[in-house]
Amino acid sequence: MRRAILALALPAALGFVLSAPAAGAQAPPPIDDLLARVGDRIAEFYKRAQHVVFLEISTVQPLDRHYSSDGFARIVESEMRVEPAAGDAAEATIVREVRKVNGRPPREKDQKERNGCTDPNPLSTEPLAFLLAPHRPEYRFRSAGIAKDRNRPVVLVDFASVNRRSNAELIEDKLGHADCFDWSGEVASRGRIWVDANSYDVVRIDRGLPGLLDVRVPLRIQRRYQLDTYVTIEREDTTIRYRTVAFSDPDEVLLLPESIESLIIARGGLQSTRRSQTYSNYRRFVGEGRVVE
Repeated sequence: MRRAILALALPAALGFVLSAPAAGAQAPPPIDDLLARVGDRIAEFYKRAQHVVFLEISTVQPLDRHYSSDGFARIVESEMRVEPAAGDAAEATIVREVRKVNGRPPREKDQKERNGCTDPNPLSTEPLAFLLAPHRPEYRFRSAGIAKDRNRPVVLVDFASVNRRSNAELIEDKLGHADCFDWSGEVASRGRIWVDANSYDVVRIDRGLPGLLDVRVPLRIQRRYQLDTYVTIEREDTTIRYRTVAFSDPDEVLLLPESIESLIIARGGLQSTRRSQTYSNYRRFVGEGRVVE
């Protein structure tokens, strides 16, 4: 029986779809200057987004070995907000509170049953954090030109982990879901960042593995679950999109998450999955507890 796998982060295939350069678009600044401006915008986003809550709908579809649907999808609705990361006010943590599971209120057993394995983590790292100054030395960045995304000029930046050697180990789910696994250790990645050429906001990230990922299985887990010495992750592809949301009274425009599409293809005893996360119903808190839709 293929077992469920718990995705590491806010995780369909990478969308490297390029457009022709925007007419009249200016050459992007040097890569270091560009990344510094992007980092400043992310820091501002973290600060301003702490006043916003929004709805996340996560749909996870198990897949068989032919990438076809394998059973029913699981749909989880959560209220989300951004909070300062513990011990580092410059970074952010995503906080979720589950409201519905497959259309019903959450039950206590959802916290331990195998079916809850792919539910989003209550706390997770905001996925733009790797572009902040303390983390940028962990990656190599290079300019990939100028393109268009939704009729706006964007600067394309390719990135890859400096350390391209992954060293991952399979672990049982820290939240205690039955027959559910995660992995720990260093995992190399590569991808592309789409940056608004005018505002320097990140509007899209494509991220994936540079190759097959062999995850070492400890002997205790091998014996308990009849797994081999290694399990292999063939693909872990993620596309994240952001969009601007306008608020009034007072007027303010914020960059907020729009969607995440991800695909995990595994072999060696783990369940492959396709995940779609969409965001809506943005609400902003202003003043003494006043909520603005």
